[in-house]
Amino acid sequence: MSSQGAIVVIGAGEAGTAAAVAVRERGWRGRVVLVGDEPLLPYERPPLSKAILTDQSNVEPKLIVTSQRLDALEIDYLFGREVVFLDRAVNMVMLSDGVRIPYHRALLATGARPRELTIPIAKGSKVATLRTYEDAIRIRQAVGSGCAVVVIGGGFIGLEVAASAVSRGASVTVIEAGSRLLTRSVPPPMADLIRAKHERAGARIEIGAIVARIDVSDGRSSVMLSDGSTRLADLVVIGVGALPNVELAQAAGLAIDNGVLLDETLATSDPHIFAAGDCCSFPHRLYGKRIRLEAWRNAQRQGAAAAANMLGENLPYQEVPWFWSDQYDETLQIAGLCEEGQTPIARDLGDKGLLFYHLAKDGRLVAACGFGSLGVIAKEIRYAEIMIARRLAPEGKALADPAVNLRSLLA
Repeated sequence: MSSQGAIVVIGAGEAGTAAAVAVRERGWRGRVVLVGDEPLLPYERPPLSKAILTDQSNVEPKLIVTSQRLDALEIDYLFGREVVFLDRAVNMVMLSDGVRIPYHRALLATGARPRELTIPIAKGSKVATLRTYEDAIRIRQAVGSGCAVVVIGGGFIGLEVAASAVSRGASVTVIEAGSRLLTRSVPPPMADLIRAKHERAGARIEIGAIVARIDVSDGRSSVMLSDGSTRLADLVVIGVGALPNVELAQAAGLAIDNGVLLDETLATSDPHIFAAGDCCSFPHRLYGKRIRLEAWRNAQRQGAAAAANMLGENLPYQEVPWFWSDQYDETLQIAGLCEEGQTPIARDLGDKGLLFYHLAKDGRLVAACGFGSLGVIAKEIRYAEIMIARRLAPEGKALADPAVNLRSLLA
């Protein structure tokens, strides 16, 4: 194994940190450099919209790795700095403080950023997005009992923030431009179930509502809709998706396609540079298409897989996509990717939860989603995930029958 140059990991989120740890654990003896642009140790992002907003006392970030662990692994963690230039001609990165580091292999784990609204937003409006720990603290400080919060966007982040704000005693309105909540993630009956959950908790859900502009009115934000009506808010939280951070890769001349373009081994168009996490797209054999995932577990596992391939394993990344979201005291979990035009098969577990299964035209199970009790839904989705990975084609009647133990369908 070459010791010339370091393995440089650009981005200290879930994917980057997992990669840095994995290359060391897999025996790389050269230098490992992890570069993060925030002045904090690497931390988990899922709690930002949940525990960080709701816990009464502890508001510290949940760390991915401690400083002691980084020291023990001899990982050079360069925090509060950015890689501003990637020189592929000489395999060198330059940091924002002018430091240059030669690399043997580099990993791009630059993540994504919140998508911005393309509408007029008046200066002084109290508007927030959620991506970083600093963002979460700012939202937490602004939200409390009697506070009016307008959440723009009925996807995962928007609904998690809405649930957290309701639990803090805020009056919450969710504005979704589409025909229902979670339009790209779950089938309509499940979206209706989740909407009902929010409404029972006290949130107001407005579907098919288009935001035209955000003004300032007597120190508060005034959200004007396309029909001319307004919603006053002490805080407006925008959660309308994310964009991959590809600027560094683009400036270096790497191929881009809905993120940094990768092959099956997570290598970029330059064989010395790999990528992982929210910033990249890759071909997936199970679905026969290129995909980009914004998910905690994908980032974690992709980072570890990229580390293995940077060290020469050259294995295709084939993990089944998996997503989760807390909605009050229940969980939403999804395994796989739904195919358009297929009618899902429902599995009704009564008060324990509801699941839907998506079969491809050849009968293979390609996706499953469930909402309800964590212990029950997690087990059911885990069985579905195994079936998807094994390319199994279970009978629809068996999937729909709650008396059938899904484990029996794994053979």
